[in-house]
Amino acid sequence: MSNAHTAVDEVDMKGAFKRVDAGFRRIIKKDSELAPEAGRYHLYISFACPWASRCYAVLRLKGLEDTIGVSVVHPTWQRTNPLDDHTGWAFKDPKDAPIPNQKGFGSFSCEGCIPDTVNGAKFIRDLYELSKDSIGKYSVPVLWDKKTKTIVNNESSEIMRMLNSEFNDISKVPELDIYPETLRSVIDEVNGWVYEHINNGVYRCGFAKTQEAYDAAVESLFVHLDKAEEILSKHRYLCGSQLTEADIRLFMTLVRFDEVYIVYFKTNCRPIASYPNLLNYCRDLFSLPAVAASVHMDHIKTHYFTSHPTLNWYAIIPKGPNFAALLRQPHDRDRF
Repeated sequence: MSNAHTAVDEVDMKGAFKRVDAGFRRIIKKDSELAPEAGRYHLYISFACPWASRCYAVLRLKGLEDTIGVSVVHPTWQRTNPLDDHTGWAFKDPKDAPIPNQKGFGSFSCEGCIPDTVNGAKFIRDLYELSKDSIGKYSVPVLWDKKTKTIVNNESSEIMRMLNSEFNDISKVPELDIYPETLRSVIDEVNGWVYEHINNGVYRCGFAKTQEAYDAAVESLFVHLDKAEEILSKHRYLCGSQLTEADIRLFMTLVRFDEVYIVYFKTNCRPIASYPNLLNYCRDLFSLPAVAASVHMDHIKTHYFTSHPTLNWYAIIPKGPNFAALLRQPHDRDRF
């Protein structure tokens, strides 16, 4: 019997969303079997996925785009195997004709996709099966080792740190450190509440199957958005005056919030556009070309609104709001 599933299925007996941990956790390190060699590794992402986009942003920030290859899946989930009902990430060529969602509704462009040039896979699921996966959750990001022909790691937080520190000998920006030793305890503390209540908090709202689970999730979400707003009223970044991985992690949720989560995940108590510090903070990060390169709002909106029939059967994508236009306006964070 297949154990294939998606995050939508990860709900406990009380109707609360409980994300399953990543299953591939090997670490690239100098003088090890997994050495940081140019051309050896390949990163599989979706521009829609905040976890994958944070890795791509770090890859670009560190100037590793010519060292580590990248493939980009189509934003709309497809059936991955005729023997079960699993739907997930599919590879398409940008020249391919638009495709409908899994129920046959809509017509969604393949623009921005990059096929799998390493393994010729049709689905992300194929990579997991090549790697003898036993968990059955075929998520992105995936960091692949061409030499051993297997997945190295699919935990975004660990991939970010490997990209930040282990490839400096072949990085174009080795001096950038988004996890500096002097700030690690602060970063870890911030990451803890940002992940639990904001990054994962929006999913706890959107995938909840009881009113009780939703109410608890949405309350904690906005308590912690207010906390972030307060911190950013006093400091340019979450951990002080320096950009860190904590900022990349928070940004990826904030940039999706008004366009998707307010409608789709019912996080409609207050838009990010109404928080002066969070909004200008987003503009500040978006002004970095490497971060802007990770934001593809068409992929973001297309994925969420077309991939989960239980939440949006007919795959209709709301027109507004245009948060991307707000991002391109000047920020005021230079005041710090």
